Amino acid sequence: MNTTETLYEGHYLRLKKRDNWEYAERTNAGSAVIIIAVTPEEKLLFVEQFRIPMNANTIEMPAGLVGDLDANDTIEIAAKRELLEETGWQADEVKVLMIGPSSAGMSNEVIAFARASKLTRIHAGGGDESENITVHEIPVKDAPRWLTQKIAEGYSMDPKLWAGLWLLDKNPDGSPA
Repeated sequence: MNTTETLYEGHYLRLKKRDNWEYAERTNAGSAVIIIAVTPEEKLLFVEQFRIPMNANTIEMPAGLVGDLDANDTIEIAAKRELLEETGWQADEVKVLMIGPSSAGMSNEVIAFARASKLTRIHAGGGDESENITVHEIPVKDAPRWLTQKIAEGYSMDPKLWAGLWLLDKNPDGSPA
């Protein structure tokens, strides 16, 4: 019998239990998008910020929630909005590459990878009033080495960054982008 109970409901998260399995749901959005973006100068965009759950600074690709501000939000609209807000770069084109679970054993949240292109610098970035984001523009060829150096310096690193590096110039099936 598949019975589901709500163990806790907060402003942004809900903790549920189905049979013997506990998991989290977002209450304000069902998905998120990670944006793979390269500037006209062939620099890959990363953002740095302190993440409370990790109690550490993290390096991430620009990302954000889909549908948290507007029920009619799409992955493409959210990707453009978050890229501009976090990095100051505006994308004329966004292509959704793949969608899948962020942590299938812990949450029902899904994450999309999207490739942003035809970028134009609009402002310095840094996030909204609730964020303190540092933007890093790293030459594409140096990105894996730079990320590895940041790990050695103690930054928390999401393994999805390496999936983003794969998708930089390839489609999910391995064909050229």
